[in-house]
Amino acid sequence: MMRLFVGLGLPPEVALRLTSLGGGIPGGRWVEARNLHITLRFIGEVEDGLARELHDELATLRLSAFALALDGFGTFGRSAPNHLWAGVEKVPELLHLQAKVETMVARLGLPPEGRKYTPHVTLARFKGAPVARVQDFIARNSPFQAGPWPVEHFTMFRSFLGHGGAEYDPIAEYPLELP
Repeated sequence: MMRLFVGLGLPPEVALRLTSLGGGIPGGRWVEARNLHITLRFIGEVEDGLARELHDELATLRLSAFALALDGFGTFGRSAPNHLWAGVEKVPELLHLQAKVETMVARLGLPPEGRKYTPHVTLARFKGAPVARVQDFIARNSPFQAGPWPVEHFTMFRSFLGHGGAEYDPIAEYPLELP
């Protein structure tokens, strides 16, 4: 069994810029630069055979490269924030790529994603973080923008859960066509 997701890595300079902002919020577990990414589709635990089928499907995708940028911060969690994220501009090419990946995953019999796609980069996860401190972080670091940078491939990642959080290992890259 493998725990997988499909996503986009960040350029090192963007990842370092994001991690340089981290800290200062009690109850926060900040994501390390090497693990920052934009998820296109979380797959979850799958058998090796299904992982190979997914790889074969993704390798057939032919879409054009595009540019992405980050814009602003936000949180997930209704009454109290449990995730802090950097927003990703919703360019049509990104949304098209995500929809194609979702279609391929569904064709293989995996259940559809139940939530509307919100492109983001998770920066921190919280347990009991003071709401005011999270709001202060966002206010202090806003407005925030990074990029644009070229997106020339997407990646299948394997996720390993550990004591310090998840670690992500790229296991296959799929090129996007250059104009």
